[in-house]
Amino acid sequence: MLAYNAFTTMSDIHESVVSQEKFDEMVKELEHLKTVRRTEIAKNLEYARSLGDLSENAEYQEARDLQAATEERIKKLEELVKYTKILTDGKKKSEVGFNSKVSIKKEGSEDLHEYTIVGSEEADMRVKKLSHMSPLGGALMGKKKGDVFTFETPAGKHTYTIEKVA
Repeated sequence: MLAYNAFTTMSDIHESVVSQEKFDEMVKELEHLKTVRRTEIAKNLEYARSLGDLSENAEYQEARDLQAATEERIKKLEELVKYTKILTDGKKKSEVGFNSKVSIKKEGSEDLHEYTIVGSEEADMRVKKLSHMSPLGGALMGKKKGDVFTFETPAGKHTYTIEKVA
C-alpha cells in the first residue's frame, strides 16, 4: 500500500512524498546547514563587523543576506523532514505508481520516452524523474502496459501509449 500524508504549513497545503534516498539527502543537507554552514557564516559576519562602519560595508551585507537565505533553507528543510512521508510502494509493478519506471510513445511517433515517477520534491527532468503532480505524471498514475491515455497541457491535448512499466 502506498503511504503518504499531507504536507501542511500555516499558509499552504502540499502533498509531499519522497524516496528514502531523497529523504536521506534532505536530512544530510539540513545537518550540514545547521552545523558547518552556520559556523562559516558566523565567522564571516564577525570578520565583516571588524572592518568597521556596517552601514557601508558590502561584505557585512553579503554575509547577512547569505545568513538569511541559509536560515530560510533550514526552515524549509525542517518542515519537509517533519511532514514528508517516505515512499513505500506496494503496488504491483504492472501498474504505474511511485518509483515506477515507465516507457511511453506519443501518438504518431516512434520515439520512446522513459521516466521514473517520483514525488514533487524529487522531480528533475534532466534525469527523467517526473513528478506525480505534473500533468503527464498524474495521467500516468494507475495505468498499465498497453493503456492509451490523453492529458492536457497549455500546448493542447497529447495522447500516449504505455509501452513498459517496471
